[in-house]
Amino acid sequence: MYIPFEEMPGQARIWIYQADRSLSHAEEEYALQIGQLFISRWAAHGKDLKSSLKIFHHQFLVIAVDEGYNQASGCSIDASVALVKELEQKFNTAQNPLSFFDRTKVAFVYQDQIFVAPMKNLKEQISEGNIKPETLTFNNLVSNKEQFEKEWVVSAKNSWLARYF
Repeated sequence: MYIPFEEMPGQARIWIYQADRSLSHAEEEYALQIGQLFISRWAAHGKDLKSSLKIFHHQFLVIAVDEGYNQASGCSIDASVALVKELEQKFNTAQNPLSFFDRTKVAFVYQDQIFVAPMKNLKEQISEGNIKPETLTFNNLVSNKEQFEKEWVVSAKNSWLARYF
């Protein structure tokens, strides 16, 4: 059962899939269309899941489930991961590679744009001043909508990156 993201309760469970590049307008439209179709039929053990899917900053696919209505099961979560993998395969081309599952890259905001840096280059980026304590980054490990709204975008000094400053 599809619910607009803004109407999901604060305790709704979320999963964040960070693309390693921006999605094109066409990719984003397709992902939303297919995603909303999936969400409208998504169930756990035959029980509808009150859920949502939204793309933020043309780069983050976020899935939410109101587990106060019905809880997601292992199989239903696997189905949502399969959806994201399907989208990844559709959008991943030799000319324009894409991954939603590369956890070795960290996203930042620089001059109102999202950029992604490999973890192995972070110390260098910080020492060169490209990433500063105030640079905004994304905490993709937040687990519910309330945390997402308050703690998803944080300054680097208030994230796990603090140890590098």
